Amino acid sequence: MPILRSAVLGLLALAGVAGGACSSADSSAGSSAGVGDAASPTTAARIAGSEPGPPPASPPCKQAPLEARAATLLVVGIGDATTAGSPLASQVSALGVGGVIVLGPNVRDAPQVRALSAGLRQRSPRRLLVAVDEEGGRVSRLRPVLGTTPSARSLGQRPLPAITDVAAERGTALRDLGFDLIFAPVVDADGGAAGAAIGDRSFAAAPAEAGRRAGAFAEGFRRAGVMPTAKHFPGQGGLADSHDGRVVSNTPLDGLKANAAAGFTPAFQAGVPVVMMSHVTYTALGPLPASLEPAAYRLLRSFDFKGVAVTDALGMSAITDKWSIPQATAMAVAAGADMVLANQGDQATAMRDAIVAAVNSGRLPEARVDEAVSRVLALRGEDPATMVCG
Repeated sequence: MPILRSAVLGLLALAGVAGGACSSADSSAGSSAGVGDAASPTTAARIAGSEPGPPPASPPCKQAPLEARAATLLVVGIGDATTAGSPLASQVSALGVGGVIVLGPNVRDAPQVRALSAGLRQRSPRRLLVAVDEEGGRVSRLRPVLGTTPSARSLGQRPLPAITDVAAERGTALRDLGFDLIFAPVVDADGGAAGAAIGDRSFAAAPAEAGRRAGAFAEGFRRAGVMPTAKHFPGQGGLADSHDGRVVSNTPLDGLKANAAAGFTPAFQAGVPVVMMSHVTYTALGPLPASLEPAAYRLLRSFDFKGVAVTDALGMSAITDKWSIPQATAMAVAAGADMVLANQGDQATAMRDAIVAAVNSGRLPEARVDEAVSRVLALRGEDPATMVCG
């Protein structure tokens, strides 16, 4: 009997030590009790099997390779691919980009779009955002599936709840097709010609009215489970088209801030998780297009926006007249972009490599890359610690 008693007491003491390694409470209890004392109720229950032990410690964080983190910051197109198995679509997915944008040439009918979005995700090494530029009206990539949809200007004549309902219905359709991110609504205010660069893509002529309606539209998509994007910060209504070349706004800084606050605050209040940056050069902010201008990102963050900032598509002439897409990619991330959008998926590898080279040369702080990656992973519902440490 003395031998058996000694063995049991030894086991109890060992269990107390093991429990103390994971719990300060158990440790203090174990240290205050002698070897010959009765085990604490917690320790005894663990030995008896009536109470589970502490959860295992989380594995140490393992920093993802810089190449993988850089790829996470990209949203790119897939050319004219209509299946995920096409060469460019397969290449882009395997690269581990953060997202893919589906455009008109990629769309035939609903079953094909569902198969495309599912196939892209299956080929990606990590979660993948599948996005679409579907504002409605004349900017509709899904017209073969959705049919003709009203413009923002037309929707803007309706009550706010009706705007939300339209967006929720459209969002439900997009979710069924496999999309989780939409590059809409347009927040820019524009009361000019319908066919202008913004024109009838805007909900109203005044920033506050456009913003309220854009916020209602965004709310509908959020209800449907599709993440909306407010664009184009800090506002480019009534200006020329950055697809065609450099566009300059000389609006004074106070006016720029006031218009941005009036237009984008309702979208922020609606919980918009993504903001798209304009390619317009605002002289009050600096000499570069807003998508490449650090002061534009500082202005965005001054509104306490904590989500993802994405550039407008880098293939526009406002960018490519002066910089290559890879060059602009590194510049945008350094300025404050969290994701970089380019319709040209064949540039994806070069875009990733440009970010890596900028980090290695010291032109782009690695901490800036990690900040952006963390925001993208949070947007995708992932734990940032799966790729970023510290």
